[in-house]
Amino acid sequence: MLTVKFIEENTDYVIERLAVKRFNGTEIIGQILDLDKKRRQLQNRNDNILAEMNSIAKEIGILYKSGKAQEAEAAKQRTALLKEETKQHSAELDETEKQVKELLVQVPNLPHISVPRGNGAEDNETVRTGGQMPELSADAVPHWDLAKKYDIIDFELGNKITGAGFPVYKGKGSKLQRALINFFLDEGEKAGYKEYMPPLMVNEDSGYGTGQLPDKEGQMYHATLDNYYLIPTAEVPVTNIWRDVIVNASEFPIKATAYTPCFRREAGSYGKDVRGLNRLHQFDKVEIVQIQHPSKSYETLEEMVAHVEGLVKKLELPYRILRLCGGDMSFTSALTFDFEVYAAAQQRWLEVSSVSNFESFQANRLKLRYRDEVEKKTNLAHTLNGSALALPRIVAALLENNQTEKGIKIPAALVPYTRFEYID
Repeated sequence: MLTVKFIEENTDYVIERLAVKRFNGTEIIGQILDLDKKRRQLQNRNDNILAEMNSIAKEIGILYKSGKAQEAEAAKQRTALLKEETKQHSAELDETEKQVKELLVQVPNLPHISVPRGNGAEDNETVRTGGQMPELSADAVPHWDLAKKYDIIDFELGNKITGAGFPVYKGKGSKLQRALINFFLDEGEKAGYKEYMPPLMVNEDSGYGTGQLPDKEGQMYHATLDNYYLIPTAEVPVTNIWRDVIVNASEFPIKATAYTPCFRREAGSYGKDVRGLNRLHQFDKVEIVQIQHPSKSYETLEEMVAHVEGLVKKLELPYRILRLCGGDMSFTSALTFDFEVYAAAQQRWLEVSSVSNFESFQANRLKLRYRDEVEKKTNLAHTLNGSALALPRIVAALLENNQTEKGIKIPAALVPYTRFEYID
């Protein structure tokens, strides 16, 4: 969430940068500034009233001591009127502050200066590519057919138990899932990330803190009786560990990783994009999160991108890294790099990770601050996160790219975790 102070001091810049995200901020920014002006006027009036009341309180005592009881009573009546006035002003002040906040949460984060303009995915910039494209035989098939052939993922059974988008993993399919999770967690630990096992449901405050609420609730599964939300990503509970916390600058960088199932309604998805593992309502993912000093957050973003790139390389998958354009970025992100891997049987690129810097946008909502140990001041921290990695499309690419006459060959880095070299 942007601060009113920043908007006031950089109004034209804020509106210009919001336009890069295809968000017309002229009207809402104007409303925020008008309401904040009203808020300041009300606050000043209240402060003046309180000062007058304090002055009268001192005067009343003097008047009584001087034997001026009538003047003292008049002063008390004046105080009573002022109390009633300040009650009215306080109620109006509270309502104005509420209105300002309701508008602020509707304003996206500003995109970093390096974010290219664009309308959607077709305008994203390719930063670099890597890996070797597989050469498949003419009879190669997509992963959903391989899953059935080797009896490792059952989509129909998942549909029976729950519904579409909730597959059942079986045999070596289950072991492959577990192997990938442990591999990703171990790699995160080697990189200095502390592992957490957070709840899979969060309250409204947590959803608000990372920006899923108030306007993204339609994409989350909602347990209405308790008003909890099933998490769409481990980013939500993990980042909220530091909600309402002041950390010392010496603690940076704070690095956390977690494996969780993730739950997304994915309303409106259809066609080839949802076939097999391409788009699920429940899937497994390992997340990395960092809390960092503002001066080092973009250096940290590069480090996180390199970490994810290292994972994809070890899995021997062809990949590309994209810098998202303004029109394809999330509400909360200042700069995002997407990773896509190539699924050879489908002949298409599949997104497997987003690595983002949110700058102070989430921290302002979370009230996550750090204390400068020299100046002893508190300031908003920067938050970053990335998928390291999401499993479904990684599995899809591994199955499709590594199909051989002998079976599906497991990348060497995973064999110590699967304890088998082929799915056959």
